[in-house]
Amino acid sequence: MKQVHRAIFIFIFLNLLTCFVLHPEGGTMAGKVKWVTDIEKSVLINNFEKREWVQVTESEDWNFYWMSIQTIRNVFSVDTGYRLSDDQMVNHFPNHYELTRKDLMIKNIKRYRKDLEKESSPLAEKDENGKYIYLDFVPVTFMLPADYNLFVEEFRKNPSSTWIMKPCGKAQGKGIFLINKLSQIKKWSRDSRTSTFVAASSGKEAYVISLYIDNPLLIGGKKFDLRLYVLVTTYRPLKCYMYKLGFCRFCTVKYTPSTSELDNMFVHLTNVAIQKHGDDYNHVHGGKWTVSNLRLYLESTRGKEVTNRLFDQIHWIVVQSLKAVAVNASPSLTSSTANDRILKYNLINDTLNIVTPNGDIPDCRWNRSPPREAMGNYQVLYDEEQAQSENAERDLRSRSGQSLGSKGSKGSAGVRPAAATWK
Repeated sequence: MKQVHRAIFIFIFLNLLTCFVLHPEGGTMAGKVKWVTDIEKSVLINNFEKREWVQVTESEDWNFYWMSIQTIRNVFSVDTGYRLSDDQMVNHFPNHYELTRKDLMIKNIKRYRKDLEKESSPLAEKDENGKYIYLDFVPVTFMLPADYNLFVEEFRKNPSSTWIMKPCGKAQGKGIFLINKLSQIKKWSRDSRTSTFVAASSGKEAYVISLYIDNPLLIGGKKFDLRLYVLVTTYRPLKCYMYKLGFCRFCTVKYTPSTSELDNMFVHLTNVAIQKHGDDYNHVHGGKWTVSNLRLYLESTRGKEVTNRLFDQIHWIVVQSLKAVAVNASPSLTSSTANDRILKYNLINDTLNIVTPNGDIPDCRWNRSPPREAMGNYQVLYDEEQAQSENAERDLRSRSGQSLGSKGSKGSAGVRPAAATWK
């Protein structure tokens, strides 16, 4: 049971479609939404054209700009000091680098845990072995080269363990490899001295190294991960939506923990950019399952109760990750199959329906809670304002001696949070 939950969690990839507006005052302008994008993807452009929005250039007045990561960096750099007007919206938050770099992700999650400990939050409770009970959703991880000595100390506690190394700022499986000997690190460090294994402050890329989970949940003997789409419309207060139509990505070669296969990335990495070069890659379905198919499989093999609890805990991890840091703020819009293209077109369509209700020009005074019929395949994952309101109501009823009924449980600091605390 524990293996099912722990093993699957590590292979979740969050895709964050983040839109925001600045300035609390201002009014709505009449007319069509003017859009710009520097990403030539049909799933985007077809959605804009379907709404009869007007395409303009970046030098003209625009309302909606779907930007690439590099453009976001340039637009919101310290040098430019650009601020959005009341009727403008983009698809990323400006400090996206806190969300996308693996080293910053680990740093922020560790900081989040420590902050909760200082607050004596029940979420930071640990077991008798010193492990977090509710926040143990990332493996033991170090930054290299900064944490090299700490890593060596940890490695020597269990010298037969396998570790996975990932460059902090790369994607699509680039630069990832597995090791099970310290000599492999030393050799690689010497070979990479003039390239990437240097301090981040030098302007070149560092690596993270994590304890490899060698007993993952397998289907058909193969590893897989989850590609989940989460829309974040505001961080303060946090409000996010989970898209129901995510999918799984499978390896093309059956998994084995054998050290002889450590270099075989078709066994270990699920990235389509890697798997598509394998002899057994299927170009029709792309080695993908829908999340709904995954649920059916798990319900038939593990039972409905276990499956529901698993997905409930996945949602918990998503919200806690967002509260600390988001995992991947630049979702791929490249379609490897026909089903992929349909999914991503509908994903963009439902996203635009939430962030630009009725296709109107953006207005920062909008109510951020769209009607249910406008959400399509999204569902509200977490609404901090609503949660605070419900907590205040429970506290008031508790102080007045009224029964809490089925809406909640007594929430003192000494009581362990339920598995669905994220709600």
